[in-house]
Amino acid sequence: MEIRSESVGLRSEKLGGLSPVIPRKRLQVWFIRVCSSILVWTCLVQLVAVGELWHPRFITNLTTRFSQIAGPLHVQVAVQPPPPLPPPRNYTSNGFLKVSCNGGLNQMRSAICDMVAVARLLNLTLVVPELDKTSFWADPSDFEDIFDVRHFIDSLRDEVRIVRRLPKRISKKYRHGVLEMPPVSWSNENYYLQQVIFPSFHFPLPLHFPWILAPQILPLFNKSKVLHFNRTDARLANNMIPLELQKLRCRVNFQALKFTPQIESLGHKLVHILHQRGPFMALHLRYEMDMLAFSGCTHGCKQEEAEELKRLRYAYPWWREKEINSVERRSQGLCPLTPEEAALVLQALGVDKETQIYVAAGEIYGSERRLAALRAAFPRIVRKETLLDPLELQQFQNHSSQMAALDFMVSVASNTFVPTYDGNMAKVVEGHRRYLGFKKTILLDRRKLVELLNLHQNGTLPWNEFTVAVREAHEKRMGQPIRRRVIPDKPKEEDYFYSNPQECLCEANNCDDLLGRGNSNSSSVP
Repeated sequence: MEIRSESVGLRSEKLGGLSPVIPRKRLQVWFIRVCSSILVWTCLVQLVAVGELWHPRFITNLTTRFSQIAGPLHVQVAVQPPPPLPPPRNYTSNGFLKVSCNGGLNQMRSAICDMVAVARLLNLTLVVPELDKTSFWADPSDFEDIFDVRHFIDSLRDEVRIVRRLPKRISKKYRHGVLEMPPVSWSNENYYLQQVIFPSFHFPLPLHFPWILAPQILPLFNKSKVLHFNRTDARLANNMIPLELQKLRCRVNFQALKFTPQIESLGHKLVHILHQRGPFMALHLRYEMDMLAFSGCTHGCKQEEAEELKRLRYAYPWWREKEINSVERRSQGLCPLTPEEAALVLQALGVDKETQIYVAAGEIYGSERRLAALRAAFPRIVRKETLLDPLELQQFQNHSSQMAALDFMVSVASNTFVPTYDGNMAKVVEGHRRYLGFKKTILLDRRKLVELLNLHQNGTLPWNEFTVAVREAHEKRMGQPIRRRVIPDKPKEEDYFYSNPQECLCEANNCDDLLGRGNSNSSSVP
């Protein structure tokens, strides 16, 4: 009995001595587990970050994989995988090209296409363009606020290398400034390419150097590896440009410059709402304050309004013309149609009173007072502000370019597009509609219309004769295939490349008669 009790006591003594060890081991195990979990999650986060930089679709693919593992949802949506990226073009870059675009959305859009072509021509690395923030509209939007910057970079990687910003080593080297200049307007490839004898300087070149001594661009990269174009509007000619560059301009315009998902989503919603109500016409009514002030067109305005527009013109130094004869300008067809004139012209063209008309414009000068005649003639006048909830547009308020992007999408998708002025938006939308199969675009002959309107309004031309004359004048101005008009040495007067990019249209539409008789678009309007 004693031996047994001794053995039991001994065992209990041993167990008593080991009891503190067991919790300590468990603590170590849990500590190792926690550390391992932290390490695994840290590695995963780092892997995701690296994957996002290395391949922009990494997150999308990863999410898709997790969804597949998790099983189907109640509503299954067929999501097509993104197209594979083109292989990057392998070339030795001659330097970095920075560009600052000027003007409104569509002027900047065309300029971006031109600058991509220039970067490709000169084997440069393009820095994502800066957008205009100092013009009349004072829009604070950056490139990535309007366009899908990742898609822009990736979709053009087989043509030109594009970076979001200058590398740090380059920025540090040129921290005191880079060579800055506006290229010559309407320049061809020779201006950008040809080598010239560049003067040898033994002192730093000033930022605003008199570039007339060295008019070509490529040699400038022998002196500096960074060049900044501070103006980009119409800096590449419409014609006499190599075919591959013309096609690249089209590719940027029609494929690479996608709007952000937020803009695309709301734009598609607008189009869907309009289509649900039936066919619709997009009327680009460019009767806005900035256009009237810039053009000097005051027909239909009160005296105090004409004075206000004149003061505005003097307030902005980049609007060079200050004293403008409105009557003369209008007779030359250089003024946008007024809302009242637009109503008469649409009626004369045979537009049905019940036609749904989307007004693609900013704030009309004179507001509802000036829209009264148009609304009386066509009661189904709508705008984005009347179709969408104010909360949906709130994110775009005070961002005129983002608002213009919505109007752009609706105008391209409309059954009929009618611009009352041939500004940048009208021209770029016209080109898009040609690319999409020569969709009906009524190109108003404003010079002829002013003549007819004056005769009708003074009682000389009866309504029946007025309508016949208007329809005859526009029978061949419905967006049919036509050759781009070329006027040597007068690029401002010839047809704009982006309104009729004929080099790219046959491939898109398989049109055998692009430069021949044209298609059979009817002059009747939905």
